[in-house]
Amino acid sequence: QVRLVESGGGLVQAGGSLRLACAASGNIFSINVMGWYRQAPRKPRELVASMPSGGSTNYADSVKGRFTISRDNAKNTVYLQMNSLKPEDTAVYYCRAQCRPQGGAMWNDYWGQGTQVTVSS
Repeated sequence: QVRLVESGGGLVQAGGSLRLACAASGNIFSINVMGWYRQAPRKPRELVASMPSGGSTNYADSVKGRFTISRDNAKNTVYLQMNSLKPEDTAVYYCRAQCRPQGGAMWNDYWGQGTQVTVSS
């Protein structure tokens, strides 16, 4: 029904930058919150940044001032600009979107398949 496809991960040196993108497609009437989560080995998945359709943003303390989330609502796409990357940012990054389908009344959460970000020291 709804598919989220992430792109933009990779290997970067500490201090470098990467930009992640996540495009939602399928049977979508409306999208509320879109966000990014990450999961490092042997650690629980954690929120990195989120942004509702209204435009306010929410960031984990560990990324404030370094990461910026943005959305293109016309393209159903959310971005994560990551600057001043640190080795501790190494993780699989997942996109999440809260979507309502065409003809439906319920909001559901959808997740992407994840993209690996590796920051070398």
